Amino acid sequence: MRVALVHYWLSVMGGGEKVLEAICRLYPEADIYTHVLREENLLPELRRHRIRTTFINALPGSGRHYQKYLPLMPLALEQLDLTGYDLVISSESGPAKGVITRPDALHLCYCHSPMRYLWDNWPVYQENAGRITRLCSRVLLPRLRQWDVLSAMCVDRIVANSHHVARRVRKYWRRDAHVVHPPVDTRAYVPREEAGGEHYLCFGRLTHYKRVDLAIQACNRLERPLLIIGDGEERQRLEAQAGPTVRFLGRLEDDAVRELLRRSRALLFPGEEDFGIIPVEAMSAGVPVIAYGRGGARETVRDGLTGLLFDEQTTESLQAAILRFEAQEKTFSPAILHAHAENFSEEHFAQAFKAEVEQGFVELNG
Repeated sequence: MRVALVHYWLSVMGGGEKVLEAICRLYPEADIYTHVLREENLLPELRRHRIRTTFINALPGSGRHYQKYLPLMPLALEQLDLTGYDLVISSESGPAKGVITRPDALHLCYCHSPMRYLWDNWPVYQENAGRITRLCSRVLLPRLRQWDVLSAMCVDRIVANSHHVARRVRKYWRRDAHVVHPPVDTRAYVPREEAGGEHYLCFGRLTHYKRVDLAIQACNRLERPLLIIGDGEERQRLEAQAGPTVRFLGRLEDDAVRELLRRSRALLFPGEEDFGIIPVEAMSAGVPVIAYGRGGARETVRDGLTGLLFDEQTTESLQAAILRFEAQEKTFSPAILHAHAENFSEEHFAQAFKAEVEQGFVELNG
């Protein structure tokens, strides 16, 4: 069986790329197709596979400004020749699922999220875009949404990374999706022996929807030490808000991240995520999570047992959650946290994902 993996872009390595890496381990002979490739950033497992790019990769500035070529990506996908493949797995968060496959080939789409900038988060992206980008996107938006829905109709089976995303798939694409949570490398974490730590921690790309500003403002007011790991377009703005107890560490190696995580009082997770791998990594290290109670966090954080959920995406709500956490900090058991994280291990993912592929072939040939 010949297998093709189609991923939106391979530029910055994040949660979606870690999932692709796990799928590569299931299909070690698979070929990878993507719009944009920055080889210096690739995860080790991805380097072992043959990677082909669409014509987007050859366009000026595509390495860093690939999203500006979004209107051309449907055309680029439809020009790929995948007729030699029996199984096509598209990894969808940007345009990836719009490829053309043989009638007897199975096309399974693993959906991290229907493109936020086309649907519910479009107003936020508009607000933070430049004047020319805003004008162009208003003109192109209806056609891009139409293509997004039509290309979803050509997929044989859709698997979502959370029930939260499955609901969005149903709303925007009018398709039912099965749920397989993303894999987390729980073997990389040894839970600490006792609760408690030196600082609070935020970790991830510094983009607007992550709402790291809420964590900064809450820790400013409470005068609590906060470490922020990661980089992104919001860093300069966030640094201007930071008080004396807040430190920005930029990107760090995995071992350094794990050590800082183990020494944290709790992970602060104030954004609304489709799933959120980082909270599960924190729990695997025995560290509680204080998260905004919407999106994927409701499927990973057990309120009062592995962390706390706060109801409103405001500084005041997060600040109250931190104080509530500190009043019961010693009750969070690192062993229980780690055991809960094991429900999202790579082994669980591999078993569930292969079952979805097998069922897809049964239905395709039935």
